[in-house]
Amino acid sequence: MPVTIPFLRPDASAKTPTLTAESVLGALSMATLVIDDKRAIRYANSAAEQLFQSSAPLLTREPLKDILPPNGPLFAMVEQAAEGDSPMSAYGMVLDTPKTGMRTVSAHVAPIADTPGWVVISLQEQTRALKFDQQLEHRNSARSMTAMAALLAHEVKNPLSGIRGAAQLLGQSAAEEDRKLTQLICDEADRIVALVNRMEVFSDDRPLERAPVNIHAVLERVRRVAENGFGASVKFVERYDPSLPPVNGNHDQLVQVFLNLVKNAAEAVPSKGGEIILSTSFQPGVRVAVSGSSGRVQLPLVVTVQDNGPGIPEDLRPHLFDPFVTTKPKGSGLGLALVAKIITDHGGIIEFESFRARTIFKIMLPIIIGDAA
Repeated sequence: MPVTIPFLRPDASAKTPTLTAESVLGALSMATLVIDDKRAIRYANSAAEQLFQSSAPLLTREPLKDILPPNGPLFAMVEQAAEGDSPMSAYGMVLDTPKTGMRTVSAHVAPIADTPGWVVISLQEQTRALKFDQQLEHRNSARSMTAMAALLAHEVKNPLSGIRGAAQLLGQSAAEEDRKLTQLICDEADRIVALVNRMEVFSDDRPLERAPVNIHAVLERVRRVAENGFGASVKFVERYDPSLPPVNGNHDQLVQVFLNLVKNAAEAVPSKGGEIILSTSFQPGVRVAVSGSSGRVQLPLVVTVQDNGPGIPEDLRPHLFDPFVTTKPKGSGLGLALVAKIITDHGGIIEFESFRARTIFKIMLPIIIGDAA
């Protein structure tokens, strides 16, 4: 049975509402668990529900050893805190469980003074802070690409057109064996121009044309394109929340985002048994500051693209959204950089987790609320 936490009653003369400990703990961003002397979970707040991907009623039915490895460092801290009757803390602890995946957390375990053997576990995910740092890096990369694209368009394309024209003129009067060289010059000039044209999208600073977008219509279109082309041999699984409100965004650009992500996933999965899971959900609680404003925008709409490929190489992960970073033999490394730019333009966040045989890209977007929806 879950533990009942008593009421906290303020001064009756004060005009403040009556609070419960559950409501206070539920508002904390730290995942909090109450463990009894039998090492069973008796309470879990909403942050713990998100961390362990389980509801509080389900968590409070399980012994602690079912969600934490009994031979792991956190379980050992619980035993030591309960037996030694003293709090313990650890920074930079790796929490690796089937429900949480691999995460870096700060852990604090403290005994409950008037209940022998009972302890409180508080977990603050450092991975989340690292991911927000990565968002800033993605935005800086997008700004760098904007400046580079503008420079290349002006300083490279114009000289290349002159070089190509001169090569064509030389080819008209050159011998047969020399025409192959002039044609090579033209082909390479065209290849560079094509690359610059792809980069010019980063220098497009026009205001984003927004409208209410049904994210499921976007994903359905992407799935149909994939199933009739590059993902013909892949199994697609859809796990959608049909009650989601529309996204305040640009339909065509969002199609481009998820088409890139699904194409990457389709190229990563095995030729036999390849699977891509598309899911949507509503997860309130994430807010980001708006540039040039003191306000914050909620990003409750979450879309994930998960594949069962081999995972992203460890050395590539810190630079995954940087331009020209790719493992594909013929890739330009601009696809994920463009994805990061479009999501940033929409005021959203993109992050990823990669394990062996599982990679998840998670996109958080703002929604339209009120009459506009």
